[in-house]
Amino acid sequence: MFKIIEHTADIGIEAYGSTIEEAFENAGKGMFFIMTNGGKIESKVVKQIELPFDMDEEQLLVDWLSELLYIHDVDHLVFGEFDVKINKKLIAKAYGEEYNIKKHGYGMEIKAVTYHMLEVKRNKKGYVIRVLFDI
Repeated sequence: MFKIIEHTADIGIEAYGSTIEEAFENAGKGMFFIMTNGGKIESKVVKQIELPFDMDEEQLLVDWLSELLYIHDVDHLVFGEFDVKINKKLIAKAYGEEYNIKKHGYGMEIKAVTYHMLEVKRNKKGYVIRVLFDI
């Protein structure tokens, strides 16, 4: 689904999917894996997310992960499952629950999604996403 990428002052993920939607879902899972140190996240709350898509997949990825980070910061939610659809815009459901340090542990605090080394690439198996986070 994803793997963690170590970088000098940041941390990142490489996420995979047979479709771009699946790769975006796995990028979200990877981000929250870092934030919760791999803690189990139950699907108690559903958030609907809609974002404009102007055919720039890398910008859409930054917008997607930044929106999830914003919801985490404002509503104190963590997410473990996603249902993403991308056509003329991104429409997604994020499934999660309120963050609880006893249950979810304490991973790294992600401050922002960066553009450094950002990639959304298509290959024979599907999509590969690389993104770094400012911690």
